[in-house]
Amino acid sequence: MLAFLNDPRKHKPLSRLFCLFLLLLSSSTTIAITLTPKDSVRIPLLDWSSQRVISIAIGNELTRNNYNIEYLSMSEEYLWGSLARGKVHFQIEIWQASANNEFQDMVNKKRIQDVGLHSAVTIEDWWYSDYVEALCPGLPDWRALNKCAPLFSDNQSTKGNYLTGPWPYRDGDLIRSLSLDFKIKRHPNMEMIWKELAQAKADNKPIVLLNWTPNWTDGRLSGKFVKFPAYAPECETDPSWGTNPDLAFDCANVPNGWIKKAAWAGLKAKFPCVYQYILNIDLSNEMIAEASALVDYDQYSEQIAAIKWQKKYQQKIKLWADDSCIDTAKKPH
Repeated sequence: MLAFLNDPRKHKPLSRLFCLFLLLLSSSTTIAITLTPKDSVRIPLLDWSSQRVISIAIGNELTRNNYNIEYLSMSEEYLWGSLARGKVHFQIEIWQASANNEFQDMVNKKRIQDVGLHSAVTIEDWWYSDYVEALCPGLPDWRALNKCAPLFSDNQSTKGNYLTGPWPYRDGDLIRSLSLDFKIKRHPNMEMIWKELAQAKADNKPIVLLNWTPNWTDGRLSGKFVKFPAYAPECETDPSWGTNPDLAFDCANVPNGWIKKAAWAGLKAKFPCVYQYILNIDLSNEMIAEASALVDYDQYSEQIAAIKWQKKYQQKIKLWADDSCIDTAKKPH
């Protein structure tokens, strides 16, 4: 009952019309609205597991309430235009470190709407599994990396590899400003990075990679973030600030970053119950980490993971329905 369009994970396209009427429930009246295929609530599925699982779980709850749901898989770089044009209707996980500039720019131009913060706070930075400390003494201090750089190499270079995905982080600037003897090894998705992590752990080989919290590693694999010079806003704008007097970005990423929700500017008018429901949603670090772990560690499909996630957090999900016209007690179709 999921309609996946343009999915890079190559799910077979599915397309179903779930019902002919949308019921908007208020305290005093019930309004029946005739639906057409264009009236589907369209939800983006991006390229990290927690976002996909939680988005599918939200879609499941909306399906219970007779909404037509379509899921569109895309990378984050295509999200902003899609959200502004109403091609998709909301995005449930916007992370400060990776998306702050695009998000704020679109909000300031009134092309999308900021619909609030989650309780979860984030770190996104270089990370290693605990076993690496025995192989590279001095970690988590960033200065230990250069002493051990050849250990992180792929035997084709003396430079160590830093593994990351397709997102616009400023790792190249960090490497240059701190004179790190590392190069970026970029993968198209995190699945390939997790495979490299598993193999490196099995071989007892050092590995350092982009990671974040909340993520599946929070509860399934112990590790640490590299301690770079502490972040300050001046690090991004004033080259004279910090360790390197000539270059900016000589610091860690933003600590305790926010995670926000965004909506198409027309969502409240077109789907008021959905808008209020999204406004009410509040994700904790644990909830996001568990959504990721169910797929990336426990190896459930995204659809099964979403159902398990809904069952685990059903009491919190019920709270989101308050004042939203969404009935979480309805039986799925």
